[in-house]
Amino acid sequence: MILSLRKSYGQFITSGAQLLLLYAGAEIDSRAGWVAVLAAMAAISLVAWTSTLRRRRAITDTPTSRIASAAQGYVELSGAGRPPDPPLRSHLTQRPCLWYRWDVRRRAGNGKWEKVDSGESEIPFIIDDGGGCCLTDPEGAEILTRHKESWTRGEYRYTEWKLLSGDRIYALGEFRSVGGGSVELDARQDMNELLNAWKKDRTTLLKRFDLDRDGELDEKEWGLARQAARREVSRMHSETRNDSGLHTMNRPRDGRLYLLSNIDPNRLARGYLLWSWFHLAVFLSALGAIPWVPWHF
Repeated sequence: MILSLRKSYGQFITSGAQLLLLYAGAEIDSRAGWVAVLAAMAAISLVAWTSTLRRRRAITDTPTSRIASAAQGYVELSGAGRPPDPPLRSHLTQRPCLWYRWDVRRRAGNGKWEKVDSGESEIPFIIDDGGGCCLTDPEGAEILTRHKESWTRGEYRYTEWKLLSGDRIYALGEFRSVGGGSVELDARQDMNELLNAWKKDRTTLLKRFDLDRDGELDEKEWGLARQAARREVSRMHSETRNDSGLHTMNRPRDGRLYLLSNIDPNRLARGYLLWSWFHLAVFLSALGAIPWVPWHF
């Protein structure tokens, strides 16, 4: 594949690559050119086929675990999404959410849409399955959502994807727990780590603490941010000592699929299966067509 399937629209980009290769073959219009194009299409489809099958098997072969009793390592969780405190607001619509991604494009003179701005949030949120809570880091995840808004204003087109509070979140990733009352907690280190996490989402950080709206945080505003981080760490430490443990989910270190979605996992598995059939069909068609390419044009 020409692009990792970490993003939800990777499949469409892969399919677009096949169309571009066909166009290139028509432009070259020679046997050598067509053989090279068909071979490239077969290679891309073979990689895409194995990738989609791997994703489907990760979903279907991993049983759902309860957060309170989940084994350490690669697990599947499902529960209600709860926002961080204070709640995160999306970049374009300012709607409270768990996670968001945005894209802004401008119509160029040739009629094509050129990217102006894009990004996504990286603030962890909570998955609650009724028996336990898991702090879930969206960084590095393939995130699939049914919440998408797109609109045009003048020469600009805006698109925003979100996971909303209360969504049933399906998660597949690396699960880790640290003990409750016996765990050693470092307030200073945790506060610094939380502040560093907030800095990654500069837009949200400025919206929360840039009181004079000058685009920078002065000493007083940084003081407010540190106070908020101290309160948040204190709350988290209190919950950690009172709970059976602090559970987290992150991107697997061994490179396996890290998936977060508010779409039913059975539907996701069916979607990956259909895409695997499509790529297999393209692979076999491209490979089978090579001997039939005429020797002379």
